[in-house]
Amino acid sequence: MKCILMNKNTEVLVAEYKEKLSVFTKIYEIKNIDYAPMILKNEYQKNGNEEFLRQLSDWFKGRGIPSFRDDLDILLARINISSPKELLDKAFGLSLSDQYWLKPFASKIEYKDINFFDHDFNSADFTNATFSNNYDFSLQVSLISPNNTTDGRLKKTWIIDNGTRYLLKGGYKTEVMQPFNEVLATMICEKLGFNCTKYETIVISSKALSKCPCFINKDTEFIPAYQILYNNCDKTKAYEEYIKILEENGIKDARTKIENMFILDYLLLNEDRHLNNFGIIRDVNTLKWLDVAPIFDSGQALNIIDYNDEEMIINGQGRFFYTTLNFDIITHYIKDFNRFDLSKLDNLPEEFASLLHKYQNITKMTDRRIDKICTLLLARINKLKGIINDNL
Repeated sequence: MKCILMNKNTEVLVAEYKEKLSVFTKIYEIKNIDYAPMILKNEYQKNGNEEFLRQLSDWFKGRGIPSFRDDLDILLARINISSPKELLDKAFGLSLSDQYWLKPFASKIEYKDINFFDHDFNSADFTNATFSNNYDFSLQVSLISPNNTTDGRLKKTWIIDNGTRYLLKGGYKTEVMQPFNEVLATMICEKLGFNCTKYETIVISSKALSKCPCFINKDTEFIPAYQILYNNCDKTKAYEEYIKILEENGIKDARTKIENMFILDYLLLNEDRHLNNFGIIRDVNTLKWLDVAPIFDSGQALNIIDYNDEEMIINGQGRFFYTTLNFDIITHYIKDFNRFDLSKLDNLPEEFASLLHKYQNITKMTDRRIDKICTLLLARINKLKGIINDNL
């Protein structure tokens, strides 16, 4: 199929696309490379057409549900699809994270006719297929949905609630803490004045899920740090180079906002701050860099991978750009500790314990685990207080 890669209303390039394989096989014309996904623009400027073509296919396939999604086989059976690649062709590749889409070459269709920011979509059936315990296979799930383009391994779905687009996300397999860690991150950020995506807890099919609003609108896109740094930095100096790139593109208080994110990760023992779950927001019409994206995706924290009833891990390692470092070493990159008033977190362990007890009949979490989690949280707060005092 000959098609046009669009960024909202701007033509980026014309290419040949093989639908069954979800790959691009030929570039006919580059129209506006500046409006391409940043990873493609960086690739185009650095390498030849063959590598660019491969990267184009990889980028597009990366928009889809990954093969490692939790219980993917169950979801595909329920929606009567053999592979998540098929979903990319059902709704022009549209997403709620950006404005890219594939337009058939001869088509008269326009962005305003199809985007999921202006147009509602049926979210109940896909949500049911994702989270239900007793699924009715007679249901016909609508595949005209942004749920076709959700990344990550956790079960998740987009819904519409009173006109707002929200993302629902569960825990991994039997682990129940991830949704609550997202809410805890919100609690910390609100107390310390960090910009974050606001998560809350809801229950669907006897499962506790996190719920957060979409922080992108029809005029913006999320660009992850991975794309910004691709072919564009010395990996051994990525932290400083990333901040420099943001500042050079007009992002205000870039260092402060990145520091805030890593302070949050320190408090949570968040092990998974990878290069695709932080980045910036860009205006897709003007290409102006607007701001650092609000902090999101902080669920893999508080020892959920290594939890043991018999012991407590009070420190550990987290991802730090292209490496993994002890959390104490990550704090060495913080330049200004004066602005962190951790006394605002003094009641946080008790507040979080109340939240966990509120949903205990759903999660079946033991009192012992709740006590250990909140003891760990208190220990992290006190440990960071000590580091701050040592740096004053």
